[in-house]
Amino acid sequence: MAILVTGGAGYIGSHTVAELLEQGEDVVVIDSLETGHREALLGGKLYVGDLRDKALLKQLFSENDIDAVIHFAANSLVGESMKDPVKYYDNNVYGTLCLLEAMNEACVRKIVFSSTAATYGEPEKVPIEETDRTQPTNVYGETKLMMERMMSWFDTVLGVKYVSLRYFNAAGSHASGKIGEDHRPESHLIPLVLQTALKQRASISVFGDDYATPDGTCVRDYIHVSDLANAHLRAVEYLRRGESSNVFNLGNGLGFSVKEVIETSKRVTGADIPVVMEARRAGDPAVLVASSDKARTVLGWTPSRTTLEEIIESAWKWHSSRPDGYGDN
Repeated sequence: MAILVTGGAGYIGSHTVAELLEQGEDVVVIDSLETGHREALLGGKLYVGDLRDKALLKQLFSENDIDAVIHFAANSLVGESMKDPVKYYDNNVYGTLCLLEAMNEACVRKIVFSSTAATYGEPEKVPIEETDRTQPTNVYGETKLMMERMMSWFDTVLGVKYVSLRYFNAAGSHASGKIGEDHRPESHLIPLVLQTALKQRASISVFGDDYATPDGTCVRDYIHVSDLANAHLRAVEYLRRGESSNVFNLGNGLGFSVKEVIETSKRVTGADIPVVMEARRAGDPAVLVASSDKARTVLGWTPSRTTLEEIIESAWKWHSSRPDGYGDN
Protein backbone atom coordinates (compact mmCIF):
# COMPACT_ATOMS: atom_id res chain seq x y z
CA MET A 1 0.00 0.00 0.00
CA ALA A 2 1.25 3.46 -0.91
CA ILE A 3 0.48 7.02 0.08
CA LEU A 4 -0.19 9.49 -2.73
CA VAL A 5 1.24 12.96 -2.09
CA THR A 6 -0.12 15.67 -4.36
CA GLY A 7 2.22 18.64 -4.70
CA GLY A 8 4.94 16.43 -3.23
CA ALA A 9 7.77 18.32 -4.95
CA GLY A 10 6.84 21.54 -3.17
CA TYR A 11 8.29 22.88 0.07
CA ILE A 12 6.10 21.21 2.70
CA GLY A 13 5.21 18.36 0.37
CA SER A 14 8.83 17.33 -0.19
CA HIS A 15 9.56 17.36 3.54
CA THR A 16 6.48 15.20 4.10
CA VAL A 17 7.66 12.78 1.40
CA ALA A 18 11.00 12.60 3.22
CA GLU A 19 9.23 11.90 6.53
CA LEU A 20 7.11 9.15 4.95
CA LEU A 21 10.15 7.50 3.37
CA GLU A 22 12.02 7.61 6.67
CA GLN A 23 9.08 5.76 8.24
CA GLY A 24 9.20 3.04 5.58
CA GLU A 25 6.12 4.12 3.62
CA ASP A 26 5.79 3.61 -0.13
CA VAL A 27 5.21 7.01 -1.71
CA VAL A 28 3.69 8.10 -5.01
CA VAL A 29 3.87 11.79 -5.95
CA ILE A 30 1.96 13.87 -8.47
CA ASP A 31 3.28 17.38 -9.12
CA SER A 32 3.06 19.72 -12.09
CA LEU A 33 6.52 21.14 -11.18
CA GLU A 34 5.05 24.61 -11.79
CA THR A 35 6.35 25.69 -8.40
CA GLY A 36 7.81 22.39 -7.16
CA HIS A 37 11.28 21.00 -7.81
CA ARG A 38 12.17 17.53 -9.03
CA GLU A 39 15.39 17.67 -6.97
CA ALA A 40 13.34 18.19 -3.79
CA LEU A 41 12.14 14.60 -3.95
CA LEU A 42 14.39 12.26 -1.97
CA GLY A 43 12.53 9.22 -3.27
CA GLY A 44 9.15 7.90 -4.30
CA LYS A 45 7.52 7.48 -7.70
CA LEU A 46 6.83 10.75 -9.53
CA TYR A 47 4.05 11.50 -11.98
CA VAL A 48 4.52 14.92 -13.61
CA GLY A 49 1.11 16.40 -14.31
CA ASP A 50 -1.93 18.34 -13.17
CA LEU A 51 -4.74 17.18 -10.88
CA ARG A 52 -7.22 18.45 -13.46
CA ASP A 53 -5.92 15.82 -15.90
CA LYS A 54 -8.53 13.15 -15.18
CA ALA A 55 -6.91 10.58 -17.48
CA LEU A 56 -3.60 10.91 -15.62
CA LEU A 57 -5.32 10.53 -12.25
CA LYS A 58 -7.14 7.42 -13.45
CA GLN A 59 -3.83 5.99 -14.67
CA LEU A 60 -2.09 6.83 -11.39
CA PHE A 61 -4.73 5.13 -9.24
CA SER A 62 -4.88 2.09 -11.53
CA GLU A 63 -1.08 1.60 -11.55
CA ASN A 64 -0.58 1.95 -7.79
CA ASP A 65 -2.20 0.45 -4.70
CA ILE A 66 -3.04 3.74 -2.98
CA ASP A 67 -4.15 3.53 0.64
CA ALA A 68 -4.39 7.24 1.49
CA VAL A 69 -3.80 10.67 -0.02
CA ILE A 70 -1.99 13.72 1.40
CA HIS A 71 -3.13 16.74 -0.58
CA PHE A 72 -0.78 19.74 -0.89
CA ALA A 73 -1.27 20.71 -4.55
CA ALA A 74 -2.64 24.24 -4.69
CA ASN A 75 -1.75 27.81 -5.54
CA SER A 76 -1.04 29.64 -2.29
CA LEU A 77 -0.12 33.31 -2.81
CA VAL A 78 -2.61 35.58 -1.08
CA GLY A 79 -1.80 38.65 -3.19
CA GLU A 80 -2.02 36.73 -6.46
CA SER A 81 -5.35 35.22 -5.41
CA MET A 82 -6.81 38.74 -5.10
CA LYS A 83 -5.68 39.56 -8.65
CA ASP A 84 -6.50 36.28 -10.37
CA PRO A 85 -9.38 34.52 -8.59
CA VAL A 86 -10.13 32.40 -11.67
CA LYS A 87 -6.74 30.68 -11.33
CA TYR A 88 -7.36 29.89 -7.66
CA TYR A 89 -10.89 28.54 -8.05
CA ASP A 90 -9.87 26.51 -11.09
CA ASN A 91 -6.66 25.01 -9.70
CA ASN A 92 -7.51 24.73 -6.02
CA VAL A 93 -11.23 23.96 -5.98
CA TYR A 94 -11.73 22.20 -9.31
CA GLY A 95 -8.40 20.38 -8.94
CA THR A 96 -9.55 19.04 -5.58
CA LEU A 97 -12.88 17.97 -7.05
CA CYS A 98 -11.03 15.99 -9.74
CA LEU A 99 -8.88 14.37 -7.05
CA LEU A 100 -11.86 13.41 -4.89
CA GLU A 101 -13.69 12.04 -7.93
CA ALA A 102 -10.67 9.87 -8.82
CA MET A 103 -10.34 8.71 -5.20
CA ASN A 104 -13.99 7.74 -5.08
CA GLU A 105 -13.75 5.78 -8.33
CA ALA A 106 -10.67 3.96 -6.99
CA CYS A 107 -12.36 3.32 -3.61
CA VAL A 108 -9.68 5.30 -1.73
CA ARG A 109 -11.36 6.65 1.38
CA LYS A 110 -8.68 8.54 3.34
CA ILE A 111 -7.30 12.03 2.65
CA VAL A 112 -5.17 14.42 4.71
CA PHE A 113 -5.52 18.00 3.54
CA SER A 114 -2.95 20.77 3.85
CA SER A 115 -5.25 23.64 4.76
CA THR A 116 -4.46 27.04 6.24
CA ALA A 117 -5.31 29.33 9.12
CA ALA A 118 -6.31 31.82 6.39
CA THR A 119 -9.66 30.01 6.55
CA TYR A 120 -10.34 31.94 9.78
CA GLY A 121 -9.79 35.42 8.37
CA GLU A 122 -9.49 38.12 11.03
CA PRO A 123 -9.26 36.21 14.32
CA GLU A 124 -11.90 36.73 16.97
CA LYS A 125 -9.37 35.78 19.65
CA VAL A 126 -5.82 34.51 20.04
CA PRO A 127 -4.79 31.75 20.08
CA ILE A 128 -7.20 30.61 17.38
CA GLU A 129 -9.12 27.38 18.03
CA GLU A 130 -10.73 24.99 15.55
CA THR A 131 -14.24 25.99 16.64
CA ASP A 132 -13.67 29.69 15.89
CA ARG A 133 -15.51 31.43 13.07
CA THR A 134 -14.25 30.80 9.54
CA GLN A 135 -14.57 33.94 7.45
CA PRO A 136 -11.68 34.29 4.98
CA THR A 137 -10.54 37.74 3.91
CA ASN A 138 -8.93 36.67 0.63
CA VAL A 139 -9.61 34.34 -2.29
CA TYR A 140 -6.84 31.92 -1.30
CA GLY A 141 -8.36 31.34 2.15
CA GLU A 142 -11.83 31.05 0.65
CA THR A 143 -10.74 28.35 -1.81
CA LYS A 144 -9.11 26.36 0.98
CA LEU A 145 -12.31 26.59 3.04
CA MET A 146 -14.33 25.46 0.02
CA MET A 147 -11.99 22.49 -0.36
CA GLU A 148 -12.60 21.58 3.28
CA ARG A 149 -16.38 21.84 2.80
CA MET A 150 -16.18 19.69 -0.31
CA MET A 151 -14.35 16.99 1.66
CA SER A 152 -16.97 17.19 4.39
CA TRP A 153 -19.75 16.45 1.89
CA PHE A 154 -17.74 13.64 0.27
CA ASP A 155 -17.51 12.17 3.78
CA THR A 156 -21.23 12.59 4.47
CA VAL A 157 -22.38 11.20 1.12
CA LEU A 158 -19.59 8.84 0.04
CA GLY A 159 -17.69 7.99 3.22
CA VAL A 160 -14.38 9.61 2.25
CA LYS A 161 -12.74 10.38 5.60
CA TYR A 162 -10.52 13.44 5.86
CA VAL A 163 -8.27 15.34 8.22
CA SER A 164 -7.76 19.02 7.55
CA LEU A 165 -4.60 20.58 9.01
CA ARG A 166 -4.71 24.36 9.39
CA TYR A 167 -1.42 26.12 10.00
CA PHE A 168 0.35 29.40 9.36
CA ASN A 169 4.03 29.68 8.51
CA ALA A 170 6.17 26.69 7.72
CA ALA A 171 9.87 27.46 8.15
CA GLY A 172 13.24 25.76 8.37
CA SER A 173 14.67 22.89 6.35
CA HIS A 174 15.37 19.17 6.53
CA ALA A 175 18.06 18.09 8.99
CA SER A 176 20.13 16.66 6.12
CA GLY A 177 20.31 20.08 4.45
CA LYS A 178 19.40 18.38 1.16
CA ILE A 179 15.99 20.04 0.79
CA GLY A 180 14.65 23.41 1.87
CA GLU A 181 12.57 26.43 0.91
CA ASP A 182 12.86 27.75 -2.65
CA HIS A 183 9.95 29.88 -3.86
CA ARG A 184 10.06 32.11 -6.94
CA PRO A 185 9.12 34.80 -6.12
CA GLU A 186 9.80 34.50 -2.39
CA SER A 187 7.18 36.02 -0.08
CA HIS A 188 7.94 34.46 3.32
CA LEU A 189 9.69 36.48 6.03
CA ILE A 190 12.44 34.09 7.18
CA PRO A 191 13.88 33.31 3.72
CA LEU A 192 13.64 37.00 2.79
CA VAL A 193 15.61 37.92 5.92
CA LEU A 194 18.21 35.24 5.16
CA GLN A 195 18.49 36.44 1.56
CA THR A 196 19.33 39.85 3.03
CA ALA A 197 22.02 38.22 5.19
CA LEU A 198 23.43 36.67 2.01
CA LYS A 199 23.48 40.12 0.32
CA GLN A 200 20.99 38.91 -2.27
CA ARG A 201 18.70 41.71 -1.09
CA ALA A 202 19.74 45.19 0.02
CA SER A 203 17.40 45.25 3.02
CA ILE A 204 14.35 43.72 4.64
CA SER A 205 11.15 45.76 4.93
CA VAL A 206 9.21 45.86 8.18
CA PHE A 207 5.61 46.91 7.67
CA GLY A 208 4.61 48.78 10.80
CA ASP A 209 6.20 48.98 14.26
CA ASP A 210 3.26 50.49 16.14
CA TYR A 211 1.08 47.43 16.66
CA ALA A 212 -0.23 46.46 20.09
CA THR A 213 2.48 43.82 20.56
CA PRO A 214 5.49 43.70 22.91
CA ASP A 215 7.87 45.27 20.37
CA GLY A 216 5.35 46.94 18.05
CA THR A 217 5.77 44.53 15.12
CA CYS A 218 3.39 41.82 13.96
CA VAL A 219 3.51 38.44 15.68
CA ARG A 220 3.14 35.27 13.63
CA ASP A 221 3.13 31.52 14.17
CA TYR A 222 6.20 29.68 12.82
CA ILE A 223 6.36 25.88 12.77
CA HIS A 224 9.36 23.86 11.62
CA VAL A 225 8.55 22.21 8.30
CA SER A 226 9.66 18.78 9.53
CA ASP A 227 7.27 19.05 12.48
CA LEU A 228 4.50 19.82 10.01
CA ALA A 229 5.53 16.80 7.96
CA ASN A 230 5.28 14.62 11.05
CA ALA A 231 1.78 15.93 11.74
CA HIS A 232 0.66 14.82 8.27
CA LEU A 233 2.00 11.32 8.92
CA ARG A 234 0.19 11.21 12.26
CA ALA A 235 -3.02 12.32 10.54
CA VAL A 236 -2.71 9.40 8.09
CA GLU A 237 -2.21 7.02 11.01
CA TYR A 238 -5.29 8.56 12.69
CA LEU A 239 -7.41 7.80 9.61
CA ARG A 240 -5.92 4.30 9.31
CA ARG A 241 -7.24 3.61 12.81
CA GLY A 242 -10.73 4.23 11.46
CA GLU A 243 -11.27 7.54 13.24
CA SER A 244 -13.80 10.14 12.13
CA SER A 245 -13.06 13.13 9.91
CA ASN A 246 -11.56 16.02 11.83
CA VAL A 247 -9.91 19.45 11.69
CA PHE A 248 -6.73 20.36 13.57
CA ASN A 249 -4.71 23.54 13.98
CA LEU A 250 -0.93 23.25 14.02
CA GLY A 251 0.80 26.05 15.89
CA ASN A 252 3.58 26.85 18.30
CA GLY A 253 1.17 28.49 20.73
CA LEU A 254 3.41 31.53 21.24
CA GLY A 255 4.25 33.34 18.04
CA PHE A 256 7.34 35.36 17.16
CA SER A 257 7.48 39.01 16.11
CA VAL A 258 9.06 40.37 12.95
CA LYS A 259 11.78 42.05 15.04
CA GLU A 260 12.47 38.78 16.86
CA VAL A 261 12.92 36.99 13.54
CA ILE A 262 15.37 39.65 12.32
CA GLU A 263 17.39 39.82 15.55
CA THR A 264 17.59 36.03 15.83
CA SER A 265 18.69 35.83 12.19
CA LYS A 266 21.48 38.32 12.92
CA ARG A 267 22.74 36.14 15.77
CA VAL A 268 22.51 32.91 13.76
CA THR A 269 24.15 34.25 10.60
CA GLY A 270 26.55 36.77 12.14
CA ALA A 271 25.61 39.08 9.27
CA ASP A 272 24.38 42.63 9.12
CA ILE A 273 20.71 42.72 8.08
CA PRO A 274 19.63 46.26 7.13
CA VAL A 275 16.01 47.07 7.96
CA VAL A 276 13.74 49.57 6.22
CA MET A 277 10.63 50.65 8.08
CA GLU A 278 7.50 50.85 5.93
CA ALA A 279 3.89 51.81 6.56
CA ARG A 280 1.48 49.16 7.76
CA ARG A 281 -0.03 46.92 5.09
CA ALA A 282 -3.82 46.93 4.90
CA GLY A 283 -5.37 43.88 6.50
CA ASP A 284 -2.35 42.75 8.53
CA PRO A 285 -3.61 41.61 11.97
CA ALA A 286 -1.31 42.36 14.91
CA VAL A 287 -1.18 38.75 16.13
CA LEU A 288 -1.92 35.45 14.39
CA VAL A 289 -1.23 32.40 16.52
CA ALA A 290 -2.98 29.03 16.43
CA SER A 291 -3.70 26.75 19.35
CA SER A 292 -2.54 23.20 18.66
CA ASP A 293 -3.87 21.67 21.88
CA LYS A 294 -6.32 19.47 19.99
CA ALA A 295 -3.61 18.08 17.66
CA ARG A 296 -1.35 17.38 20.62
CA THR A 297 -4.12 15.55 22.48
CA VAL A 298 -5.83 13.65 19.65
CA LEU A 299 -2.97 13.04 17.22
CA GLY A 300 -0.23 12.81 19.83
CA TRP A 301 1.71 15.43 17.87
CA THR A 302 4.50 17.23 19.69
CA PRO A 303 6.75 19.67 17.79
CA SER A 304 10.41 18.88 18.39
CA ARG A 305 11.94 22.13 17.09
CA THR A 306 10.15 24.82 19.02
CA THR A 307 12.65 27.68 19.41
CA LEU A 308 13.11 30.39 16.83
CA GLU A 309 16.87 29.74 16.91
CA GLU A 310 16.41 26.10 15.90
CA ILE A 311 14.07 27.01 13.06
CA ILE A 312 16.31 29.75 11.68
CA GLU A 313 19.51 27.71 12.12
CA SER A 314 18.08 24.92 9.98
CA ALA A 315 16.85 27.41 7.38
CA TRP A 316 20.29 29.05 7.32
CA LYS A 317 21.95 25.67 6.79
CA TRP A 318 19.95 25.32 3.58
CA HIS A 319 20.13 28.92 2.32
CA SER A 320 23.84 29.39 3.03
CA SER A 321 24.81 26.13 1.31
CA ARG A 322 22.34 26.56 -1.57
CA PRO A 323 22.06 30.34 -2.12
CA ASP A 324 20.50 29.74 -5.53
CA GLY A 325 18.09 27.13 -4.19
CA TYR A 326 17.55 24.18 -6.50
CA GLY A 327 18.77 26.24 -9.45
CA ASP A 328 16.02 24.96 -11.75
CA ASN A 329 13.94 28.14 -12.07
